[in-house]
Amino acid sequence: MNIAIVGTGYVGLVSGTCFAEMGNKVTCVDVDRAKIDKLLNGEMPIYEPGLEDLVKRNVAYDRLHFTTDITKILGDVEVVFSAVGTPPDEDGSADLKYVLAVAREFGQNINKYTILVTKSTVPVGTAKKVKAVIQEELDKRGVNIPFDVASNPEFLKEGAAIKDFMSPDRVVVGVESKQAEEVMTKLYHPFLIQNFRVIFMDIPSAEMTKYAANAMLATRISFMNDIANLCERMGANVDNVRKGIGADVRIGQKFLYAGCGYGGSCFPKDVKALIHTGIDNGYHMEVIEAVERVNENQKTIVYNKLLTLMGDVKGKTIAVLGLAFKPETDDMREAPALVVIGKLLEAGASVRVFDPIAMPECKRRIGNVVTYCENMYDVADGADALALMTEWRQFRMPTWNVIRKCMKGNVIVDGRNIYNRQELEGLGFVYTRIGEKSL
Repeated sequence: MNIAIVGTGYVGLVSGTCFAEMGNKVTCVDVDRAKIDKLLNGEMPIYEPGLEDLVKRNVAYDRLHFTTDITKILGDVEVVFSAVGTPPDEDGSADLKYVLAVAREFGQNINKYTILVTKSTVPVGTAKKVKAVIQEELDKRGVNIPFDVASNPEFLKEGAAIKDFMSPDRVVVGVESKQAEEVMTKLYHPFLIQNFRVIFMDIPSAEMTKYAANAMLATRISFMNDIANLCERMGANVDNVRKGIGADVRIGQKFLYAGCGYGGSCFPKDVKALIHTGIDNGYHMEVIEAVERVNENQKTIVYNKLLTLMGDVKGKTIAVLGLAFKPETDDMREAPALVVIGKLLEAGASVRVFDPIAMPECKRRIGNVVTYCENMYDVADGADALALMTEWRQFRMPTWNVIRKCMKGNVIVDGRNIYNRQELEGLGFVYTRIGEKSL
């Protein structure tokens, strides 16, 4: 099939590349000339394991193309995926200007039956607005060209996006016609030959499914962080509690890990947008509003623990291990590390940081107000305390004797609960984690 992907961010580039890998002819479109030039030169605008090799292979086989001009290709494609950004406005609602701009160009340029599929995360009711804009442009042209709109929200996990796309646990598609359903079935069939797991539904339900899924996962995280904070006060251990409740098949083990809060491009934005959607429709999402409050408070917990153990951090040197909001990505959107670094600098501390991937992104965001280090031992050099913010695999088994010698102080705050208390305290560290009362 001949398809176009508008937007070469995380969702668009991964989706387009994976569709090309299945033999489709794919053109990725973006208004950012610099980003397209980089892609044409084989440079990736994002970090995702395995993506660079996949892009280069499909470019070499002439299945994957990049352009800034959507008008040149709309006459030839069968399906257009809209994967542009929907950044939150100040009130938390999703900004749809880019989504509607794609719809406008679609209506201005199609010349045969084509489907516009929204892959961006958008509020319920967006498809109606998209359809109205397309029809408005067709009316201006004085033409009667058939088209369909559809909703196909993405459920990709950063760091495992290619696997998720190539072998999805489900594909949600909202359609309004049998023809659109047949086209989308043809497109996804190669991914799900053995077990066709495409769930077709009405478009509003598909739009809501994406928000509901992310809100549920965010709720589990905030719930466990709330429980963890109570565990500390009661002398319980949140890891034991997690194992106990996770053994219940109705609950399960996933997304029950306590930590220093969620971040990234999806959960914070989607939770805010769902809250705002409720308000717009005269309904307060009481649980989801609490989820957001808990998470915002949780992002400060590592800083608060540093204050508890050290008192005043003014003039102290704090090592921050991990910057990205999760491992296997350079994404720092809404990252808890940014909150902790900001509070430390505001309190007069010096901050040393290390992340295996995200340091260029950190420098782009906050500049040289921190010291960027070469590795996990360099970051500890002369530090009064060390705070773990991202649980990268390479951070799991450091040589603690070396770190103890490098550090000036001995405080370790484990924001992701990956270290062994007995081991660290046996080496003379003052160690604290989330959801366990310090001994």
